[in-house]
Amino acid sequence: MDGPVNDEEGPMSQQEESAVEMLRAVGAGEDAVARRRIQPQSSPHLILNPVWLPPARGFSHVVVPAEGLLVFLGGQAGHRPDGTLAGDSLLEQFDQACSNVVEALAAAGGKPHHIVSMQIFVTNADEYRASLEEIGETWRRHFERHYPAMALLEVSGLFDPRACVELMGTAVIPEPPVEQSFGRAPGQ
Repeated sequence: MDGPVNDEEGPMSQQEESAVEMLRAVGAGEDAVARRRIQPQSSPHLILNPVWLPPARGFSHVVVPAEGLLVFLGGQAGHRPDGTLAGDSLLEQFDQACSNVVEALAAAGGKPHHIVSMQIFVTNADEYRASLEEIGETWRRHFERHYPAMALLEVSGLFDPRACVELMGTAVIPEPPVEQSFGRAPGQ
C-alpha cells in the first residue's frame, strides 16, 4: 500500500506556515517543526509525519485539520443500501464500507479528502495484512491517495455477526472563504 509522497524539500504553503505558527502558539515548540512535511494538493489539512517515527505507508501519523465543520462518521460496515452484506469476503465488504463512508460524508457536504482520522475494525487482522495490495487498490479507488491518521483494530465481532470489517472516521469540512460564503468579499 503506497504512502503519501514526502515533499520536505519544497517550500511551505501559507496554510502550512499558519499551522506551524499555531503549533508554536500552543506550546508545541520547535521540535514540532522538525518533521517530514506532507501536503497533498487535494487535502485542505496539514499532514505531518515526524522524522523520528517509522515511515508512514498507507496512513499519516498526524493530521492538523483546517478550520471547519467537524463531522463524526458512524461505523460503516459492508452493507448495501438494502441492508445485505456486499459479500462474505473481507475485500467485498471493505469495498462497500469505503463506499458507505464516502456516501455518509457526502450527506454532510464533505469529500474524501476532508477525512482527518479513520479507524478500521476487522475480525481478522491477519487476513487484512495478507490482502494489503488489494486493500490499497480499493482504498485509492474511493479516497485516491489521501491517507488520514489511521488505526487498524482487530475485534472479536461487529454488530452484524457476519460482518468482517467496519470503518469509522472523523472529517473536517473547511469553511469556505467569506467571498464564497456570501458571494462577495467584505467591502464590495
